[in-house]
This record gives sequence, C-alpha cells and structure tokens, in this order.
Amino acid sequence: MSRLLSSLQDMDREYVGFATLPNQVHRKSVKKGFAFTLMVAGESGLGKSTLVNSLYLTDLYNNRKVLNAEERIVQTVFITKHTVGIEEKGVRLRLSIVDTPGFGDAVNNTESWKEIEDYIDQQFEQYFRDESGLNRKNIQDNRVHCCLYFISPFGHGLRPLDVECMRALHDKVNIVPVLAKADSLTPTEVRRKKMKIREEMEKFGINIYQFPDCEFDEDEEFKQQEQLLKDSIPFAVIGSNIQVESKGRKFRGRLYPWGVVEVEDPAHSDFLLLRNMLVKTHMQDLKDVTRETHYENYRGKHLCFIFIYNNIVA
Repeated sequence: MSRLLSSLQDMDREYVGFATLPNQVHRKSVKKGFAFTLMVAGESGLGKSTLVNSLYLTDLYNNRKVLNAEERIVQTVFITKHTVGIEEKGVRLRLSIVDTPGFGDAVNNTESWKEIEDYIDQQFEQYFRDESGLNRKNIQDNRVHCCLYFISPFGHGLRPLDVECMRALHDKVNIVPVLAKADSLTPTEVRRKKMKIREEMEKFGINIYQFPDCEFDEDEEFKQQEQLLKDSIPFAVIGSNIQVESKGRKFRGRLYPWGVVEVEDPAHSDFLLLRNMLVKTHMQDLKDVTRETHYENYRGKHLCFIFIYNNIVA
C-alpha cells in the first residue's frame, strides 16, 4: 500500500491530471449508451430494408407487411419506425430506422415528401419542448441524424421527384445519396451514373452531407480515406441477407448464372465504405451536424416565430 501511495505521489508531481479527461468522458458515454436515428427514403423495390439489415446485421423488418402492386399505386406515404438495441464489446447503441413506405409509388406523387418533411420537423419540435422543460436530464434524442436517399439505377439520373424531395429536405437532415442495386449495372455504367447524379445535384442546388475537411496534421491514410468517401458519392450499394458459398468460403451475397456478387467486396460495391462511414468514422459527425446546424436552424426560426406571435398577441 505504501509503495502504491508513493507511486501516486511521484505521479502527482509530474502532472496535474486533466490528461485523463478523455477517459472520463469515454467511461461516462459508454455507461449512458448511444442513440442514432437513420431514415431511409426512395421508391419501393430498391432494396432499402435489405440494405439496412445488411448494414447492422439485424432483422428490423420481420413483421413488415409487403404490399402488392395495386395497393402501392394508391398507397399514401406513411412513416414507420423500428428501434432495436445493439451491443458490441460493451458499447450499447439504440438504433432507430425510420422508413417511408409509399414514397414515389403512387400515380400522383405531388408533394409526396411532405410526410417525411413533417416527421423531421415533429422530432425537432419534440426535442425543443423537452429541452425547454424542467426535466432536461433524460431527454431522448429522436431527431433524424441521417437520411439515406435511394436512387434508382434504371433511370438516366435523378427523377424530378428525387430533385424535389432532396431539395425539400436538405436543410433539415443530412442526406447521403445511394445508387441502389449496383449489381444491375456494369462498372462503367456505375461510374457514368455517379458522375451524372453528382452533376445534377450541383445543377439543381441539392446540398448533401458534406464530409468534414481533414486537419493539416491528419495522417495520409485518413486523408485518402476521406477523399475516397467524397469521390464515391452516391454510394453504389448491394444488399443481401443470404449466405452464399463459393470456392469453399461463405459470405453474404447474390448468386447469378454468370457468377457471384459479394456484398462486402469493394470491387463489387461501396457497401463497406458506406457502413464504415455510418458506423465507424462519421456517426458522431452526423449527430453533431444535426445538432449544430439543422436543429439550430429550426430552433432559430421557431424562437423567431414565438417572438413575433407574442408581440402580435400583446
């Protein structure tokens, strides 16, 4: 015991101790757990639910009712939310997936994104009420941190509905565009479609999630990874929950008469890049941008509205 105390005294002479602050924050955060809300939007049949299950190795849609073609034609957009608790190496994550069935499926899709826009605003409003209340200690964050917007691989680029929807949402949520069903395209077609979609997003003034700029002292590998993410927009993705076997190896993929597509093979799709971005490298930044930019924009407008309303009433 005396030896331990002596060692602590020697340590105290060398430094104050605030260098342990990151460890303290880490322990507190791990104990509290983390929450992340991901929205998926895009027309039916683009593999949204399959991709989400592939990303998080879980089944969030086991009770889902699949609509037939006739039902989808008259289907209005409605919002469904699936929440699951995931734990990995002692770290707990409350993952919420917000789905938008019916989007883009009707004959008349005029303002079909309005339900999505309203849902995002409702979460902002609820959070504003909670943080304005007396009990602010255990506020649950249900704000949408990221929206994966699925683009069809079968068109010539963005549809008018894609443009209108993303422009309606881009000031409210972090939009990450994905090119769905990349296995239906050749590598050359994927490159051309990506270029076309990027050009159209710039042409129509669509603001998607911007990866943070690298600091000058970041290592080269990190800088290269960030540049690769930027160059990969929109992410060309493939989803599969089926285990296939090829050459004595099992993996998630799809079997075709001409060969095998492996979901996690970077030569076949950007699936790994997307998953690493959403989970390993940019989850916290997506939450930070939601809090510091999108929510603050809503909060500022809401406070301005309250101020004007109170002056009119007075």
